[in-house]
Amino acid sequence: MESMLNKLKSTVTKVTADMTSAIMGNPVTREFEVGRHIASGGPGMSWRIYNGTKKSTKQEVAVFVFDKKIIDRYQKFEKDQIIDSLKKGVQQLTRLRHPRLLTVQHPLEESRDCLAFCTEPVFASLANVLGQWDNLPSPVPTDIKEYKLYDVETKYGLLQVSEGLSFLHSGVKMVHGNLCTENIILNKSGAWKIMGFDFSISSSNSSDAEPKYVCKEWDPNLPLLCLPNPEYVAPEYILSVSCDVSSDMYSLGVLIHAVFNEGKPVFQVNKQDIFKSFSRQLDQLSHLSPGVLSQIPEEVREHVKMLLSVTSNVRPDADQMTKIPFFDDVGAMTLQYFDSLFQRDNLQKSQFYKGLPKVLPKLPKRVVIYRILPALASEFVNPDMVPFVLPNVLLIAEECTKEEYVRLVLPDLTPVFKQQEPVQILLIFLQKMDLLLTKTPPEDIKNSVLPMVYRAVEAPSIQIQELCLNIIPTFANLIEYPSMKNALIPRIKSACLQTSSLAVRVNSLVCLGKILEYLDKWFVIDEILPFLQQIPSREPAVLMGILGIYKCTFTHKKLGIPKEHLAGKSLPHLVSLSIDNNLNLNQFNSFMAVIKDMLSRMEAEHKTKLEQLHIMQEQQRSLNITNQLNQSEETKNTPSPATKVRDIDEIFGGSSGSAGVNGNQNGSSSTVSQPSRVSLTLEEKQRLAKEQEQAAKLRSQQPLAPQSIKPATTTTQAKDLTSSLLNNMTSLNNLALTSGTRTMPMQGGTISSTFPAAPTMGGMGTMGVSNGFNSPMGFQTGSMGMGMRPATPGLYGGMATTTSAPNFSALTQNQNQNQSGKPPDMSALDSLFTSSKPKVSLNQMAPKPAQGTTAPAPWLSQFGTGQPSQTAPIQATPMAMTGVQGGFGMQANPFFNPQNFSQPVASSTMNTGMMKQSASVNNDFKDLFG
Repeated sequence: MESMLNKLKSTVTKVTADMTSAIMGNPVTREFEVGRHIASGGPGMSWRIYNGTKKSTKQEVAVFVFDKKIIDRYQKFEKDQIIDSLKKGVQQLTRLRHPRLLTVQHPLEESRDCLAFCTEPVFASLANVLGQWDNLPSPVPTDIKEYKLYDVETKYGLLQVSEGLSFLHSGVKMVHGNLCTENIILNKSGAWKIMGFDFSISSSNSSDAEPKYVCKEWDPNLPLLCLPNPEYVAPEYILSVSCDVSSDMYSLGVLIHAVFNEGKPVFQVNKQDIFKSFSRQLDQLSHLSPGVLSQIPEEVREHVKMLLSVTSNVRPDADQMTKIPFFDDVGAMTLQYFDSLFQRDNLQKSQFYKGLPKVLPKLPKRVVIYRILPALASEFVNPDMVPFVLPNVLLIAEECTKEEYVRLVLPDLTPVFKQQEPVQILLIFLQKMDLLLTKTPPEDIKNSVLPMVYRAVEAPSIQIQELCLNIIPTFANLIEYPSMKNALIPRIKSACLQTSSLAVRVNSLVCLGKILEYLDKWFVIDEILPFLQQIPSREPAVLMGILGIYKCTFTHKKLGIPKEHLAGKSLPHLVSLSIDNNLNLNQFNSFMAVIKDMLSRMEAEHKTKLEQLHIMQEQQRSLNITNQLNQSEETKNTPSPATKVRDIDEIFGGSSGSAGVNGNQNGSSSTVSQPSRVSLTLEEKQRLAKEQEQAAKLRSQQPLAPQSIKPATTTTQAKDLTSSLLNNMTSLNNLALTSGTRTMPMQGGTISSTFPAAPTMGGMGTMGVSNGFNSPMGFQTGSMGMGMRPATPGLYGGMATTTSAPNFSALTQNQNQNQSGKPPDMSALDSLFTSSKPKVSLNQMAPKPAQGTTAPAPWLSQFGTGQPSQTAPIQATPMAMTGVQGGFGMQANPFFNPQNFSQPVASSTMNTGMMKQSASVNNDFKDLFG
């Protein structure tokens, strides 16, 4: 691999060095940049041809260079003869100007090492194309090696040569003298041009007289570069030292033979014995066998035979050859017409361009691209001809590859994109927009094609507007979003609102509907849908276009219409349009189908939303219920007055528990029931039951620390019954202490006649007085407790020997009655506490029954004459009181010590000790409650 790279490097270096050494110092290099070696031509293939550019204008040229090194083997006088011959040929070519002659851009310049001149861009010589590769770079360029002449190129090339000879013979009165493949140059567009006037002979007579040409005698001793090519020279030139215009026609016959026979002339000439060879050639020409011309097309074969005639008078002249049927080919005539366009007026040109699309498919692609396309592009400078030329250019562009299009077609089209007049230009471009978008690079689309489209939307021609609106969706994906949002959409909306053409308005709506998928959802909602309500017309086509946009937006997975927009704007608009009198039944059904779909989706979405909100609310409600139940469980563990259970329940949001007293009254067991505050489903109840069961297990395992519970929800502010009753009890004890002379016998658990009208204390007797507080102070017995018992059986000395126990079954029953009956009338006790606490009546302190429940029965009768049950033990579970340590209830309240109620009844002599004990308890209450 490295050796190959080194070889390639050495080859390039050598070629560059040769070119540099040959051209270095030549004045041509001051004005022209010399490129790579591309071909060879001229007499003896002695001229090397390089591509180049003019430094000032960047115009492409061909640089012909003759390196003097190739004649170093000759003597000095021979070198001078060769140089003079070459100079003559170039100088003669420079003086002559004709489309069939090679155009010289810069005259011959001589330096010490080379001769050089510049011409129009050149592809190669005809000899190179036919396989003669002398003086070509190594390796031979691929484009030359693979070049094949098409029939139309051959025909038109020979026609061009004939026209060139006609110009020389008739116009200049000159004989070329060396017409051969080496002196025929193919320029870059493929035209055949004549050069090599080294041996040309001009007429010696005046212009008016019969031309007379004097030729030199053939000198075999001269260098080959100083002699014409003997294989193309007429026999009379060698044998009789005479020549005229017919001599060039003989050369044309040999040239035609060579073109159709891979560059081979009719005869091979022995250059060492030229006269003998031509003598034999004369005999062969006199009896020319048919096989010699077998490769030549039949329609020109007879003419070639005449051109090769020994008798010069038989040979057709150049003007006659241009008119033979062989050249009456459509392709050749088309190319010939292009070469003479500068002579035609606009009317003739327009007629020709109209018929050209029928001819172009018949021509080879190379001919079309390199011969016809440049001629067409040259007409773009004439605005009147652009509508006739442009369809042909775009037709050629369709046959080009993308690379050829960008390199050969697009540079000529770019200025045309900006032309606004005549309007047919826009129309033609819009018809071929798919071609432009397919082959034009994105950057050129943005800079050249899209601005043209924007102008077309605003064009005054309705036909152009319609066509533009139809083709915009085909390339909408190539338009950048900012350009579409800020440039294209506003123009389409403006065209829809301002036009007076129904077709333009409908096409605008259709165009918008097709490009919705390339737009942003909120842009459609904010810009497109409100725009639909601004359209004034109510034609069925317009209404269906509006419906189509709504439907596309509604059903597109990327877009969609929010239900708020559906309800507030889209549906009202569509409903109002649906009842338009211009709609037929099918169109109305289309409207209703879309409206129903919108309603269905709006209903489903909103229903789903409400269901989700409902589920969230239910979950929150269940969470609140769970919290309430947890709070209720904790509230149940807090002692509360038996007579105020319902009121306390409303304050703290919990459910009351049963009194938990194991006793029966009137043959019925005492239970407490709490009605359900909320309606729960079966699943919720099962879940809550499980949670309660787990909570009960936890409570049975370990005692809970007492805590203060705040009510979850309260409807009214409840009175602090505990504080009021505590103050009343304090006043009651004060009354008891001041009345110490009275005796208070314990009979059946009732108080003596000192308090006949005080049923509140009736059920407690002396113990109620000595203890100093009752159940309403915040202590409640129940079966939901933790199973704790007071640690000290007889905390207050004399209470261990009481003669009777309170009737707690009556208290329990009283609590049940308070929950189910009417509140008791406590007005009888108001006079008892008037002196100390006259502010609140006992009726006001009574608990208010809940709505829908039966008021509790009066509880006065339960403590009047009932006998205490001395055999039924009480299971009391003191709980924490709000704001008071739970330990106080267990240690200081003797009602919660089971041992106090298992003692036998004592005598009434204990009353005095009980009163003393009551006074000490009052002091304790004052210390605790201030």
